[in-house]
Order: sequence, then structure tokens, then C-alpha cells
Amino acid sequence: MAEFPVLYNEEDRLRAVEQCGLLDTPDDPRFDRITRLAAYLTDAPIALVSLVATHRQWFKSRHGLATTETPRDMAFCNFALVEPTIFVVEDATQDERFRTNPLVTGGPGIRFYAGMALTGLGGHRLGTLCVIDTIPRRLEPVQRRLFGDLAACASDVLRMVELELSSTTRQ
Repeated sequence: MAEFPVLYNEEDRLRAVEQCGLLDTPDDPRFDRITRLAAYLTDAPIALVSLVATHRQWFKSRHGLATTETPRDMAFCNFALVEPTIFVVEDATQDERFRTNPLVTGGPGIRFYAGMALTGLGGHRLGTLCVIDTIPRRLEPVQRRLFGDLAACASDVLRMVELELSSTTRQ
């Protein structure tokens, strides 16, 4: 399994993830709608909104997956965080970075992954919107564009929730 890349401002990004107030919070229907739409748009069985913290990726919303987090060193989302656009792995078993990853060799048996970074209020990339499948596949150009739009909507919701949480803590 390859080492994951990190952003040049990783320490600031991690501090922003911890301070955003979203880690380990209850489900939120706004994010759940986005993951349902992402799964439907891409015809993928799994869709997630993740927050990528120091040692784990935690799922704020999950569609088609019961697990609430995975160790960060296994997270495909690490690679999506550093990309300016959508990050796609069409067949993880054929990708040198992922073919020995426990999430590929064991459950859930990831073959396909597509993800985009989500930005918080401070402009830091806090996590991702991603879709996962157990079979290799591709996204059509229109799916890529619409997935990008959906990720932008997820970032908007993320920032809105951050504002709500910060105004609640000030009161």
C-alpha cells in the first residue's frame, strides 16, 4: 500500500478539521440527501461524506455502508484531498497505490472510487464526497460534471453547518 500524499498546509488543515465541530456528530439529513444523490447519479452502491482527520476518516454521511470510520492510512480520500478536481480510480486492483489496500483485498472490496475534496469556511479541504463500487467502472463526462456540482453543494452545506455550530457555541 502506497503512502498517501498530504497537502502543503496539512497541519493547518488538520486543525481546521478538529475545530469545525462536525466530527462525531449525529447524522444530518442535508448530507444524507447529497450521498443519496451521489449514489444515484453515479449508479454506485456506496456514497460518503467524509472528514479526514489525523488518524482516521470519519463519515458524516454514508449511503450503502454501515461503517462510520476507517483508519486514515487506508483512505482513498487522502488522494482526493490533494487533487484540484475529481479523483478517480477505475480499478483499484490494477492501481499500484491501492491494490494491496485492506479495503480492496478485504471488505468492502473496493474496485472503483471517485472523490472530490470539500472545503470548509477557512478554505481548507476538510474531507470529501466520494462514491465507491465493488466492480471496476468509469464515469461518463456528464457524471463527472454533475458529481463536481454535487461536491460543490456538499461544500456549501459543510460551510453552512460550520456557521450554525459556531453561532451556537457563541451563545
